[in-house]
Amino acid sequence: MTDHHTYGTSTHTADDLVRLVSVRLGLVFTERDSDYRGVYRLPSSPGGRVEIQPNRIPGDNGQDDLYAPEHPSTQVLLLTITPVADPAMQARLGSIEGLIHLNHETV
Repeated sequence: MTDHHTYGTSTHTADDLVRLVSVRLGLVFTERDSDYRGVYRLPSSPGGRVEIQPNRIPGDNGQDDLYAPEHPSTQVLLLTITPVADPAMQARLGSIEGLIHLNHETV
């Protein structure tokens, strides 16, 4: 079973969010580039995965698509995947002003 959370912001840039999340969670992010996802940020984090992803991603026909089309006004996404619920991490992320919790799934 894994615990997935999606957060979003239109207040912060991806770089701003990297800085804020780094302070809250003690993570160091590296930038990755993907033809499908564009530029996203990923830390090495034991026990789970945290990603900062722009909502606009490269489309097939030269126009941008949305990574999360159900949230078109969201500019930057924060995705977390942990093996079990992590209420402490959720509380720390919830303390970031302008970061909105968009979705939660347990799979």
